[in-house]
Amino acid sequence: MAWLWEARVNPATFEKLYEGKAKALYRVPNDAHVVQRFKDSATAFNGVKFAMIEGKGELNNRISTTVFRYLAAHGVESHYVDTINTRDMVIASVDIVPLEVVVRNIAAGSLAKRLGLDEGTPLRHPIVEYYFKKDELGDPLLTRAHIEVMQIATEQELAAMESKALRVNELLVTFWEACGLRLIDFKLEFGRTRDGQILLADEVSPDTSRLWDIASNDKMDKDVFRRDLADLAETYREVYRRIVEHHAAYAPGELPPAPADA
Repeated sequence: MAWLWEARVNPATFEKLYEGKAKALYRVPNDAHVVQRFKDSATAFNGVKFAMIEGKGELNNRISTTVFRYLAAHGVESHYVDTINTRDMVIASVDIVPLEVVVRNIAAGSLAKRLGLDEGTPLRHPIVEYYFKKDELGDPLLTRAHIEVMQIATEQELAAMESKALRVNELLVTFWEACGLRLIDFKLEFGRTRDGQILLADEVSPDTSRLWDIASNDKMDKDVFRRDLADLAETYREVYRRIVEHHAAYAPGELPPAPADA
């Protein structure tokens, strides 16, 4: 695949298709794939809080790479294809389902507030929630009936997303425990392939997960930025250090540098 070599050599030449708060997508000379670039921007509260944090994009690229490879080795397919430099990965081109699929193991964040639970209360079993990806509406919580009425996804697609999300949860609880971290909750996104398959998409990182240190309960995720608890880049570096220590088989090795315009 000559285009993949070109992506490694000069990814800055590709046409930008989309730019969000944390990532941008670029067209490559193969319409089955795109390049996903991780940015250094950090946002919270639907973009109300914003900062540029040097190194964040590279860390989330490396962490997501490792998680996607780990999940693939355990039978969970995703849009991930390859990591081409410190900031960019090649992914399958999918149509993102406009839902955030949240799996919760322990009460925290909005769930603790909605239900009046103390943060840190274990749930009897993992629960799956759906949020509408709509910034102007504040990403509202949806029921399955809402999703059906709005024709966001079919019942079969919802069943596939929930089943995959719970399997990812099983695998990631073990993955993070090996790193001395407790998986509190996390957000997943899914996409449709051209043949209608539902694939895990977006990223899996401390930006999209709540991770607490098992020994100290210290926050090791984006909550350190939301709540001004610690340095975000240093926190993510520690998370990645633990990943390399315990999951070296899946972690990316030496990568070429990021493009000049990153």
